[in-house]
Amino acid sequence: MKNNQITEETIKQLVDNFYGKVAQDENLGPIFKAAIGDGAEAWKPHLNTMYDFWSSMFLGSGRYNGRPMPKHMALPPFDLDLFERWLALFSETAHEIHTDDIAAMYVERSTRIAENLKRGVSSVWG
Repeated sequence: MKNNQITEETIKQLVDNFYGKVAQDENLGPIFKAAIGDGAEAWKPHLNTMYDFWSSMFLGSGRYNGRPMPKHMALPPFDLDLFERWLALFSETAHEIHTDDIAAMYVERSTRIAENLKRGVSSVWG
């Protein structure tokens, strides 16, 4: 049964499932592994940050106080079209876990985030 509300548990499920797909993706996986590392231990800090991020976004927990733009701008250049692949996997995962209305909230927010990050990194990479 799909979840009709956002909770800490569903956030964790979404993040874990999504980044499991990212790590296995032939195009996204190498970029993330180069930035984060390989293996469960290497991914823990990133996953914890993402739990905090989405919890702050949707539950108002205030746990996330990072600055994602500088981290993304520091990455080695990659094909910016991969943002679309990232969004497709995210949308797919959100719809697997949540009802359509909740998934749509995640997709809308992630699309805005991706657009901002894409603009930021393209301004640095030229």
